[in-house]
Formats: sequence, structure tokens, C-alpha cells
Amino acid sequence: MEFVIGAAAACGACLFSNPMDVLKTRMQLQGELRARGHYAIIYKNIIHAGYAVAKADGLLGLQKGLVPALGYQVVMNGIRFGLYKRVLDSGVIAQADGSVSTLGCVLAGAGVGVIGGFVGSPLYLVKTHLQSQAADTIAVGYQHKHQGIFSAFFNIAQTEGIKGLWRGASTSIPRVGIGSASQLFTYSKSKDWLDQYGLYSRDSWQSTFLGAMTSGLVISSCMSPFDVVATRIYNQGLDSQGRGLLYKGISDCIFKIFRTEGLWGFYKGWSAIYFRIGPHSFFNLIFWDYLQKFYMKIDIMEGSVGGFGVSRP
Repeated sequence: MEFVIGAAAACGACLFSNPMDVLKTRMQLQGELRARGHYAIIYKNIIHAGYAVAKADGLLGLQKGLVPALGYQVVMNGIRFGLYKRVLDSGVIAQADGSVSTLGCVLAGAGVGVIGGFVGSPLYLVKTHLQSQAADTIAVGYQHKHQGIFSAFFNIAQTEGIKGLWRGASTSIPRVGIGSASQLFTYSKSKDWLDQYGLYSRDSWQSTFLGAMTSGLVISSCMSPFDVVATRIYNQGLDSQGRGLLYKGISDCIFKIFRTEGLWGFYKGWSAIYFRIGPHSFFNLIFWDYLQKFYMKIDIMEGSVGGFGVSRP
């Protein structure tokens, strides 16, 4: 049930955040391996990017890659939240006062994030390909020309084999590990702090909102460099030998981005990352909290009815 709750919460949030994910992907690919001032700026900022996409691709263009994005959320966050809830319930990372251990929270968040990210990597690969596809007037990065999610999976598997579906999966380890650890840590700690100082109780929506927006800010700052690297490697085209056209791997990608685009290159699309992760985290976490409470109420009611007023063991 923890898997179902985590997956459902993530999918609900994804419906609101996917447009920002599209804009983030485009902004991260813009000016790939080119110094500032040496490429045309198609997307000036997230507002202009949204307008450009809607104008060239239509409003539905803002929801490109939605199906694999939802699938990725089911797999990645279903596993991540499901396993994290089990860790919390086990009391392994709990302290004497009931709050969670800082180190335990970070390690648990990173561990479950890496597992979920690796398993869901094929869906993230296809999502990135579809989100980067655009009308010629606003196209940035390599254009894969897939006709849809099934066409993408078939084309990749046919040309690269099944293992090709996990191309770029290594980038999910630092990206999702750091993102997951920073999100779950800052979210849990923010709620602890708000409750400890009597500002908002842990069960309030205000606590969830402030915790989510705080975690979103931390995630954006910590994860942005790894997110840029992941987008570039997942989206790059391949040569006739099946090797990346631009990058050999993570270290090569990092070196080339720094050499040509400077430190700023690792923070391309930062604003889009935050305005995606902030609301996504809020909706994701508030749905997660609500669904957990709803499930517990149903479980208690069923136990009460089945046991004539006595809860089930």
C-alpha cells in the first residue's frame, strides 16, 4: 500500500508540474557546449519559454512527455516514498524525542531515491527525448523525432538493444540520490522545526506547504548541476557505433560543460527547476500525507467493524 500511495501522490503532482519540466529541459539544452553570447537565446526565462512553446507547439506542447513522466513518477516515487515510509515506521532513524535523525534521514532518502531512479531510468530517458522535441523554430539540443512513447521505446530497443533503455542511468545515481536526500531531509526537518516552535502542527497543510517549498529551494540548488548533466547525457544522439555524439560519460560531460559554458552552465534552467520542484513537492507531499491518513482511517474503520469496536491487531 505504501507503493500505491507514493505513486498516486506523485502522479497527482506531476499533472501540475510537467509543463515546468518541459521548460526546464529546453532551457538546459539551450546553448549546449557553447559559451555565452555565442548562441541564439530562444528561451529568455521561464515566462518567455512558456510563451514560445505555447506559440510554436500549442498549449499541449507544454505537456509533452506526460505519459512517460507519469510512468516515471509511479515507478520512482512509488518505490521512493514506499520504502522511505517503511524506514520511518521501523524507527531505525528515529531519535529519543520522536524526531528523525539527520544522518539517518539523509542516508535513507538518498538510498531509496537511487533505487527508484535506476529502476525508472528508461521512462526518464523517453520522457527527456519527448520533452526536448519541438518545432524547428524553437528546437534546442538533439531532436530524436519519436512519434510517441511506444515508438520511442521500440526505436531505442531496436537500435541499441534492451540495455540501451538504461543509457544514462548512471546519471540518476547522483541526481536522484542528492535530490531525494535533500527533499526528504529538509521536508521532515522543516515540519519538526515548525512543530517544535509551535508555529504549525505537523499535520497542518501550512506545515506541508512550508516544508515542501523549503525543500524545493534546497533541492533546486543542490540538484541543478546533476540535473543538467543528466538531461544532456540522456538526450544526446549516438553515432554509428552506439557512442554518445557529445559525451563519453558523466565526468566528460562535467568537464566539457565547465570548459565551454562555465559554472553558470550547470545552473541553466534553475528557475524552472524550482518552479517545478516547489509546487511538485507541495502537491506530492500533501497528497502523500492525505492518502496516508485516508488509508489509516479506512483501516481503522474496517478493523472496528470487523472486530465489533476492537481494532485489528
